Amino acid sequence: MKSCFLFLLLSFLLASCGTLDVFEKAVTFNKHEWKTSEKPSFTFTIKDTSALYNIFVVIRHDDAYHYNNLWLNVGTQAPKDTIVSQQMEITLANNTKGWLGSGIDDVFEQRIKITRSPIPLKQGDYHFTLQHIMREDPLPFVLSAGIRVEKVQP
Repeated sequence: MKSCFLFLLLSFLLASCGTLDVFEKAVTFNKHEWKTSEKPSFTFTIKDTSALYNIFVVIRHDDAYHYNNLWLNVGTQAPKDTIVSQQMEITLANNTKGWLGSGIDDVFEQRIKITRSPIPLKQGDYHFTLQHIMREDPLPFVLSAGIRVEKVQP
């Protein structure tokens, strides 16, 4: 009993070091095809302005995905600001290692940091939209796309 409690306590302490999840949500695509007309939208609220945050795009795809990369339009709206849209190339694989994300069977997931370093965020609601801008439409073998926000612990 005592060793079980110690194991749980140690696991909790190790898991809490480094980052704290603030938000993570993904949208799944019907028939595993992402159409350019589908623009998943995500909203989360920031309350702690003293912390720094990392923001990620989360992509889950099948092993049959045709490309090593994914081009996205990422729309961001901070509290009381206008929407800022930027094009991003997300690298999902390379010729040396193959798929870069973690995988089980033929499904791979990758969290790609879209902030270069931890950043401060203003208090309030943030809105993100994702849209693929690949030439193939619909884009086959993409299961889901999402946003993840982590609070960096000091």
